[in-house]
Amino acid sequence: MAEVSVRKVVKEYDGGVQAVKGIDLEIADHEFVVLVGPSGCGKSTTLRMIAGLEEITGGEIWIGGDVVNDVPPRDRDIAMVFQNYALYPHMSVFDNMAFGLKLRKFPKDEIKRRVDEAARILDIGMLLERKPRALSGGQRQRVAMGRAIVRNPKVFLFDEPLSNLDAKLRVQMRTEIKKVHQTVKTTTVYVTHDQIEAMTLADRVVVMNHGIIEQVGTPQELYHNPTSRFVAGFIGSPAMNFLPCRIEEAGGGGLLVRVGSALSIPIPAARTARYAPFKNKEMVFGIRPEHLVERREVGKAGFEPVELLVDVVEPMGMETMVHFFVDGAPVCARIDPATHAAPEEMLALTADMNQMHIMEKDSGKVV
Repeated sequence: MAEVSVRKVVKEYDGGVQAVKGIDLEIADHEFVVLVGPSGCGKSTTLRMIAGLEEITGGEIWIGGDVVNDVPPRDRDIAMVFQNYALYPHMSVFDNMAFGLKLRKFPKDEIKRRVDEAARILDIGMLLERKPRALSGGQRQRVAMGRAIVRNPKVFLFDEPLSNLDAKLRVQMRTEIKKVHQTVKTTTVYVTHDQIEAMTLADRVVVMNHGIIEQVGTPQELYHNPTSRFVAGFIGSPAMNFLPCRIEEAGGGGLLVRVGSALSIPIPAARTARYAPFKNKEMVFGIRPEHLVERREVGKAGFEPVELLVDVVEPMGMETMVHFFVDGAPVCARIDPATHAAPEEMLALTADMNQMHIMEKDSGKVV
């Protein structure tokens, strides 16, 4: 079993700067967990503490049922894949992948069996005799992964492994990493700043911010049910629209969202009780670009008509992003590429208010 448990872990640097502020995280055996967040949020520091490359200031780290606070990295039975491939340039691909096993004095036939199996999984069997300089970036990353796979560790640790690859290759390597995990099924902790990478790879995503864990959940939970404005804005691309608002009474005992002086949108009846305690308070209204579409389905419960003045139109092939301003706040809608939207013209939209979010203005908490 290879559960990873992070309990009240703190990392403090000289001068009292806390990079990680007493976080708790339980990672199940065989689970693929992604730590995601902006630069400086503590995600890489957390990974390095699990690996033993950073000393912890406080708390405990458990791997496979054992406390490893004082266990050196080489004895933690983990394998790490870095952003930098760190391959030996004078060695062949085979020797790079076999190097760790040779240090541990594995028999030659066992080394060959493990390297051949990893090469088969990663589809790099034809590259085993090449030197790293003869490989593409994606092939080098596969070799780095293969070097980790042959170890057959309790835990894989990935530290932004795709950051050095171009956009097309990143998409391809995401698929490769997911396929490898489905085959090898080793407990995996993966760090990235790219929320799309996190959403596509993870069983569960851990969103970090300023050294704390904002929210842990499946990709779908984080997308549909964020608990804070930070998570709502970080997960999803383009980011969620945020507009200052007030919750006000509407006719018939209902409620509406008022944004500035020009825009008011009815709140679905199913959410009236939920938002009633926040009536007449300054709040923040959140709605994703994909829930603002060209006019359709008006009359269906929760689908409300909105008209906005177009500022910028961005055709992107399979979809078009249209940008507006509402009382000075930017708004983005994701609409059909066949749109006739044009700058300085009004565009009739439908807002899916069943997908709306209301947040407290100061704390950012989703209510």
